[in-house]
Amino acid sequence: MASVDGRDLVSELQAQVLALRNRVEELEKENERLCSQLSRCRCSKDGNIPSAGLFVEDSSPTNCEPREKPGCQERSQQRAGRYVALKIMYFGQRFYGFASEAQMDPTIESEIFKALERTKLLIGTKEDSRYSRCGRTDKGVSSTGQVISLYLRSNLKDTGGYTKNHTTTLEVRGEIDYVRVLNKVLPGDIRVIGWCPVPTDFHSRFSCLSREYRYLFWKGNLDISAMQQAAMKFIGEYDFRNFCKMDAANVNNYRRRITFFDISSLDRRSIDVDELWAVTIKGSAFLWHQVRCMVAVLFMVGHGFESPDVIDVLLDTKKTPRKPQYNMAPELPLILRFCEFEDLEFICSSEARRTLHEHLKNEVQRHMLQAAIFNEALSCLSTAGGHEFSLYSGPIFTCAFGKEESAGQSSEFSRKNKGHIPLLRRATEPSYEERRAKLDMKASRKS
Repeated sequence: MASVDGRDLVSELQAQVLALRNRVEELEKENERLCSQLSRCRCSKDGNIPSAGLFVEDSSPTNCEPREKPGCQERSQQRAGRYVALKIMYFGQRFYGFASEAQMDPTIESEIFKALERTKLLIGTKEDSRYSRCGRTDKGVSSTGQVISLYLRSNLKDTGGYTKNHTTTLEVRGEIDYVRVLNKVLPGDIRVIGWCPVPTDFHSRFSCLSREYRYLFWKGNLDISAMQQAAMKFIGEYDFRNFCKMDAANVNNYRRRITFFDISSLDRRSIDVDELWAVTIKGSAFLWHQVRCMVAVLFMVGHGFESPDVIDVLLDTKKTPRKPQYNMAPELPLILRFCEFEDLEFICSSEARRTLHEHLKNEVQRHMLQAAIFNEALSCLSTAGGHEFSLYSGPIFTCAFGKEESAGQSSEFSRKNKGHIPLLRRATEPSYEERRAKLDMKASRKS
């Protein structure tokens, strides 16, 4: 009886194998048929993007005109996509700014799109994806809260589109872990820290309610109270053309609103007991180089080169229509800290968050170890060869406003700088009206 049962089992397995072979042959024939139909299609892309927050990508576009018989529609509705916002953290030291239009590589944006292409998350091209970015930070500037938005592939065929009730737990579990997937291929100094579904009328730049920047500096002998007095004059809505790099070709409104301006200690000290401080600025929007220009003038006030009242004079564009020439504050200590949006809650899975935390902790330890090596080298200078000698205390780098400055911004600026030219007595740049007149003249010559 056992042998009979054994023969029955073998026969059943052989029948299953035969059925599977037949099914494979059928699928291969079906694949050949679909490929043949696809090769006969004359497809032209329809540039319209659906209005729902979630859409299904048509692998062969809707305007198909088959030469022999229809068949394109059989390959449609196969891969879903959705419009999402990504929250990005990056450290800008080695990048030529955020935007790839800088014509220099690498940029943060170019690295992000390389990662999107490698992971197959990008739908079509960058232009097809309705891509937007919240801010366009300069070369060397970092961010802990940059936001971009674009269409990405999705695991979900239909979630009913975007709603203000945010993404459900079931949807999060079924969706691609965008944070984890992208961070696996991005360079270590760029991290995605969250994603969120957004409506199709969302725009990372124009939907942003406010931006917050932070600028780090060593206190040295700066007069913080004078800087704070000057900083309060920035709060409100003003014409900031004297505190930016003017782009008269593209910008005609230089009024911006600053809602918060603070200068405070971070309660951290260097090896020579200097204090680390931060300028924190929040506003609805900012002009090109605006933060670095404001900080540069505050440093002049802090060193006693200018009175806090110089801010009032520069904000009065009727009295001061031309910007005095001065250098901006350096770019490396500047951070785009936060971008505020209505009804956005960024998602990061527990696994992705744990990996991100471990990565940043390792980076902190690596830089602390590097700092310890430099500290060791510094300590060796005082006892090299068993002989004591004084450390060089002369100028070693250039400060924000063009004067050579000692390490830590200390003793060099405790005295009034005799070489400093007051801002209001310096040569000035052309006014906005003069720049526009020059541009109009060039345009009329060309026409």
